[in-house]
Amino acid sequence: MLKGFDIRDEEWAATPQSVKTAVLILEQQLRLFRIRFTAYEQKITALEEKAVEVESLRTEVAALRERLGQNSRNSSLPPSSDPPQQQGHVQRKRSRKRRGGQPGHRGHRRQLKPVDEVDHFVDLRPDTCRQCGRRLKGSDPHPSRHQVAEIPPARAEVTEYRRHTLCCLHCGTATQAAWGEVTGSSFGPRAQAVVAYLTGRLSLSQRDTVEAMQTLHGVELSLGSVSALQRQVSAALAAPVETARQYVRQQWTNYVDETGWKEQARQCWLWLNSTRLVTAFQISRRRDQRTARQVIGRVKTSIITTDRHNGYSWLGNERRQLCWAHLKRDFQAVAERGGESQRIGRGLLRCTKEVFDLWHQSKVEVLGRVEWQEKMQRVSGRVKRWLERGGECGQRKTRGLCRRLLALERALWTFVRVEGVEPTNNQAERGLRRAVLWRRKSFGTQSREGSRFVERVLTAVTSLRQQGRDVLEYLTALCQPQGNNERPICLLPDTS
Repeated sequence: MLKGFDIRDEEWAATPQSVKTAVLILEQQLRLFRIRFTAYEQKITALEEKAVEVESLRTEVAALRERLGQNSRNSSLPPSSDPPQQQGHVQRKRSRKRRGGQPGHRGHRRQLKPVDEVDHFVDLRPDTCRQCGRRLKGSDPHPSRHQVAEIPPARAEVTEYRRHTLCCLHCGTATQAAWGEVTGSSFGPRAQAVVAYLTGRLSLSQRDTVEAMQTLHGVELSLGSVSALQRQVSAALAAPVETARQYVRQQWTNYVDETGWKEQARQCWLWLNSTRLVTAFQISRRRDQRTARQVIGRVKTSIITTDRHNGYSWLGNERRQLCWAHLKRDFQAVAERGGESQRIGRGLLRCTKEVFDLWHQSKVEVLGRVEWQEKMQRVSGRVKRWLERGGECGQRKTRGLCRRLLALERALWTFVRVEGVEPTNNQAERGLRRAVLWRRKSFGTQSREGSRFVERVLTAVTSLRQQGRDVLEYLTALCQPQGNNERPICLLPDTS
């Protein structure tokens, strides 16, 4: 039987030769067609694979270009990471005004101190008349005044305690005097406070602290002594800092953020929970929901302002405010992707500008609260429409961002519903700035005790500055001997 045809051998033998030839030719052409068809299928498959590969490479190139174009305006990168041509303020139109103070500008001069705060007086009187040369007597009731401030050479006071041992003349027993309030440290309370101030407030390194103490106060320190004094101050701060943490967790508005921190070259996280008058820091080895719950606490009535990190996803939209400064950077990144994403991003950026404009108008009381809320409601409607449009966008990252924001929509407008809540997390960002500068100079800490000192002294310094209290005087009072019960160790604001 002929291959490919339903013909028996007897029928094939009786078939005319011309038909056999035609059938054989057809069979050969069919075979060639199948071979070519298989080759075409392989080429089509190869082209499809190439198309998939090209699309994958296009997506990868777009992601790399977006990553290459990241800066502080469209991502969470700090401004210091921007290229030199992008650092600094936004380029503005060149002004025709000359540099410096303008005509009519009211100058600012150094104010003279009151007379009772002046240490020395030097009276300058002319001896003779500049016209006739005769001697002059008397005093000017309203002389011209000029004050010069000078810092006298500072030298630390060294007190030597001599503990005597005396023998009783009656029984011969030797009795040694007690040390009293003298501690085992070779440095007094103010010296300890100054070291903590230099390292914790001014972020000096230990070597710079040794030099500063020697140059400014004539006190010789070793690097080990600086670490020992930090441990002593850290131990004294333990109770006040824990009280401050409890206080912060009970407030009705909180601003929470976190940043990276190194501890013995291990990745850790410095968390911050800030309120208007008290800010608490905590260094943890994780950046997860469990740590966020520990930092924030379990109070159900607080309003928490955060970014969109997954560690805060357990917060309900009713008690959460998303930071619009972070959202502005996200929308800027969307606008820079081009195509449909560009139109969506620009629309969201226009809405964001309107949000901030209305917020500033409400702060300066240009708008009443009811009118402001009505205008904000119209803006929220436009934001929702842009997010819904972005949720159907063909660009994967834009689509994912818009859908996530739609799920968190109520948390976008908590500051409109609840008076006293701000739309940004700038308070937490400002609190972290000093810690970030410290991290860049010190590259983190080298021990668990060092991390405890960092979080405690940052809590004290930031909270005291928020309340307008003297940091050095507080640390000095804190380092007084334990027998003094009048030392003001509390970090909480005085509400009396």
